[in-house]
Amino acid sequence: MAKETIYIGLLGFGTVGSGVFQLLQDNSEIIAMKVGRRIEVKRILVSTLEKPRPASSAFSILTTDPANILEDPSIDVVVEVMGGITPSKEYILAALKAGKTVVTANKDIMASYGKELFDASQLHGADILFEASVGGGIPIIHALKESLAGNRIKSIMGIVNGTTNYILTQMSREGKDYGQALKEAQKLGYAESNPEADVEGRDAARKLAILASIGFSSRVTYEQVYAEGITRVTPEDIAYAHELGYTIKLLAIAREVEGEIEARVHPVLIPVNHPLASINDEYNAIFVEGDAVGPAMFYGKGAGRFPTASAVVGDIIMAARDIVHGVKGRISCTCFNNKRVKAIEEIETKYYLRLTVTDQPGVLAGIAGVFGNQKVSLASVIQKRTRGSLAEIVLVTHKVCEANIREALRVIEKLPTISSIDNVIRVEEGENA
Repeated sequence: MAKETIYIGLLGFGTVGSGVFQLLQDNSEIIAMKVGRRIEVKRILVSTLEKPRPASSAFSILTTDPANILEDPSIDVVVEVMGGITPSKEYILAALKAGKTVVTANKDIMASYGKELFDASQLHGADILFEASVGGGIPIIHALKESLAGNRIKSIMGIVNGTTNYILTQMSREGKDYGQALKEAQKLGYAESNPEADVEGRDAARKLAILASIGFSSRVTYEQVYAEGITRVTPEDIAYAHELGYTIKLLAIAREVEGEIEARVHPVLIPVNHPLASINDEYNAIFVEGDAVGPAMFYGKGAGRFPTASAVVGDIIMAARDIVHGVKGRISCTCFNNKRVKAIEEIETKYYLRLTVTDQPGVLAGIAGVFGNQKVSLASVIQKRTRGSLAEIVLVTHKVCEANIREALRVIEKLPTISSIDNVIRVEEGENA
């Protein structure tokens, strides 16, 4: 006899977990019509029962024992929204071993241990769904796995961290420096008290590992993604970028180039007319290019209680429909290949460089000579400010290998006319740059 109710076990009842519970409650009737069965949260795992909580119908189903969820045969779907690696990974593996479908929002686990989880799901005839692990409420995982499955994905480029995008927007629009913009983001709740994972690019790198694995059908882990943050970006860099026709964003970039994968996160000068240049504040956007679909962009809130809950509940509905129709493993692991991930030194792009030099004749010629020896050609040069005997110059190169730029700068910083190399930011202009 078909089950009249699909039972859910919820691991975690924080910001996202409570949002999932409320969304399932508020929209229970329409969800039941879409699935063909009722969906009910049977148990919720919390760390303590003593924590003060708003009045909720969830009180009676709270538990501190994970076995009440993982070992309950009536629970069909386990939803992990605890975050972190331990004990979340162990709980997910236990649920899969029990043959339960798992829905998770955990980018940390999926970015580093995705293969282990997919292997376990296949071994035990279970499913794992993870739409909420990237982009909050933006439906990008299913889009890549299903709607764009007929394409060869050429590139994925996106703003996938709302904290850094808010900070850079404040710096660009309001003229604030990094420290001021960070404090504002923390005050509004867009940045954690310890924002390191966001501002150093590590959060975005985890999300890019997931996107690149799906997009290029080859396993890319967090550890293989180059990550560089925004802490060195200054109002001067933003002003120069605007003068040159660019804006600065923290971008997650993945490309397949001759059978090898680029996967990197770092600040980027991007043309003001690029679709990603207009994505501001805490919003996220992911720009995908496929051989058949061409360019497509996915835009929305990349984090937050209900945007993330929206993605989690979408996966719950998909899992429930599969259970109703008696199918599992319908969309399993799609990493069929083993493509090499390139080191950052191997990538080719353009570069913005800001230097402080001695204000005297011949300085630029000396710099240009070093660049020429490393096969680096200059596209534009700006000299703006002088401070006594020093001058600030800005250079933009043509496309060149990163290793060449690094070697050139190693030589340049030793020149007696160079006071400091103030910043180096990569420049992206699209596939035809």
